[in-house]
Amino acid sequence: MTTVALAATDGMLHFELSLACEVFGNGPAGMVDPWYRLSVCGPSAVRVGPFRMEPDHGLDRLPHAATVIVPGWADIDQDPPAELIEAVREAHEAGARVASLCTGAFVLAAAGLLDGKRATTHWAHTEELARRHPRVTVDPDVLYVDNGSVLTSAGKAAAMDLCLHLVRLDHGSSVANRLARRLVVPPHRDGGQAQFVTTPVPATDNHPLAGLFPWVLQRLDHPLTVEDLARQARMSSRHLGRHFRSATGTTPLQWLLTQRVRHAQDLLETTDDTIDAIATATGMGTATTLRRHFHRTVGVPPDTYRRTFRSRTRLAGTTPAPTIAVRRP
Repeated sequence: MTTVALAATDGMLHFELSLACEVFGNGPAGMVDPWYRLSVCGPSAVRVGPFRMEPDHGLDRLPHAATVIVPGWADIDQDPPAELIEAVREAHEAGARVASLCTGAFVLAAAGLLDGKRATTHWAHTEELARRHPRVTVDPDVLYVDNGSVLTSAGKAAAMDLCLHLVRLDHGSSVANRLARRLVVPPHRDGGQAQFVTTPVPATDNHPLAGLFPWVLQRLDHPLTVEDLARQARMSSRHLGRHFRSATGTTPLQWLLTQRVRHAQDLLETTDDTIDAIATATGMGTATTLRRHFHRTVGVPPDTYRRTFRSRTRLAGTTPAPTIAVRRP
């Protein structure tokens, strides 16, 4: 039986903690017997989000587990407890597999477990993680990173992806897929898939580019250039670039590419169009070009993306809402 210890102290995020309990606490009937033996470890009584809970064991139990899960740390401006950092470090030294969910990466970094390694966390906090811990290679664009004995995930949905990844490593794809069906979540999203974030756009109608954005979105199937956008906005290309950088944090071409990829995602999720047809509809020209840009931006090929979202649609019985998957500027 694989033992899993869930670290719980004041200041943890309750969503990630309960998510881990759901995955590792009770296996579906007839799936794997025995399932994981889960222990919640922490001081005598802890406040987790709006809840108060009583851990099963103290933090000194962490080094005795095969896997240690560190949920999200609510206030990244506050240092994690020294006893938590030491317990996580001792668990790793004892041979435990240590995984952080969301901002739990700050705890792993404070324990030195991420030094010299690639890691991720919620996209809104990746810059701060990199600033505080320069020896860590922080990747802001992925769902999770598996370094073998140390794993980190991005935000809340990615925390589920990492937990299912651990189940897949321990019990195989069939068991992980069956568990995902029970939880009604995508059975597998590659760790390299980009985090889902919103592309910033001007919020006011009087912004110099306010009229340009809808004009471009209606013409994504056209071979638009920076000069075309500047002409429509009635400004020079250099002036356009400055406004784009100020409004979106990126260049006109990169923003245009992001919109093309977003439109491709919508078509992959909601239509049966071929990759060639989608390449034409998004202004990519050829399937080869679409696959190259899509894979580089989203982290998975178009066909894989379609299978994932179609699987989710069949499981949930609904049509998924369009999402944006882009690399942060």
